[in-house]
Amino acid sequence: MEERRSSSTSERARSTAEGLLAFPEVRADSSRRPPTRAERLFNVFSVLVLLLFAGGWSWSIAMARSAGDTGTPGATPATLAIANGLTDESAPSAAYLTGAMLDALMPLTGESGKLKASIRSPGSQIFADPLPAGARATFSNGSAAESTAAITAPQKVGIWRLAINAANALKPLAGFSVITLRSASEEKGGRLGLYFIGSWPAAKQIRPGVSYRPPSGFIEVTPENQNTQLSEHFRIKDFLPHDQANVWPKYIVLDMKLIDKDELVLTDLQRNGINISGVRVMSGFRTPQYNAGGGDRRGRAALSRHMYGDANDIFIDSDGNGAMDDLNHDGRVNIADARVILDAVARVERAHPSLVGGCGVYSGTSAHGPFTHIDTRGYPARWIGTGDS
Repeated sequence: MEERRSSSTSERARSTAEGLLAFPEVRADSSRRPPTRAERLFNVFSVLVLLLFAGGWSWSIAMARSAGDTGTPGATPATLAIANGLTDESAPSAAYLTGAMLDALMPLTGESGKLKASIRSPGSQIFADPLPAGARATFSNGSAAESTAAITAPQKVGIWRLAINAANALKPLAGFSVITLRSASEEKGGRLGLYFIGSWPAAKQIRPGVSYRPPSGFIEVTPENQNTQLSEHFRIKDFLPHDQANVWPKYIVLDMKLIDKDELVLTDLQRNGINISGVRVMSGFRTPQYNAGGGDRRGRAALSRHMYGDANDIFIDSDGNGAMDDLNHDGRVNIADARVILDAVARVERAHPSLVGGCGVYSGTSAHGPFTHIDTRGYPARWIGTGDS
């Protein structure tokens, strides 16, 4: 008898516990039972917890903003950045820099979206707008580092990796470089160090808004940094002159607008079914002395855009035979294939007027196959040439 009473008591206790822990039963009809006392207590407790959490969060934000306004010790830049970001309508929506925010500061990746470098004079501005309060830019090149609250290029010459530090979160621009130039004022007797450059003609305006001006600075190229990516398809080494092979460091001039235009042309060709994986730069930057005396000079302009870093000669060699591919699929490789690239250039210039320039097509010779010259001189020019551009 006592065992039956004990068993009955245990059953009732277990049943009560199961009832308290069970989720309310959802009924599809109107006969749904009223919530139990345990359910009502659980609901009240949940609301109180949420109210306490919201109140504590609001109080923390208010205290942080108050500390920032009054200069109270202990209010760190990270704390203030978070508070401002959450409560100030004019502030960024987050306390750290996102890719979208960086794009808004300045389109470093160009109109193509494929640039991986920015070329600047030391100490010059990089972004169009300042960073949010508390953010800093950090530059490193493997042996040195610089940090600044303003987005300005490092004072030392070199190739730098850029990262943004905000609210104690570091966001590197993956694969992106800031290249600072060696001043042209360091050139002596047509040389920078052991590298012979020659001399540029005096500045000359050829039409309103378009001038030929000697460069103000040079990219210093070493065996270690020559493979730095300028964009998705191009590296620094692609634009080196073909002379003085054993002289280092080398010095070149390069306009990133040209690289931007090249990438847009490649994108256009790819959209039209052409394999662009084998793009090659036959001739990039030329020093004045090389332009005057190196290579095949037939058809080469004395005042070539190659000397100003905004021209290159390219061809597509995706089959790896060292010459232009049959881009128009007519079974032959000739100047008509160079015109396929010319057509792409025309479409790009219509869509991107800021990149307008010259484009010439060249037939093959005993030294090379057909190729296409592309530049960003600032006004449209078209021609058919022979030899080198």
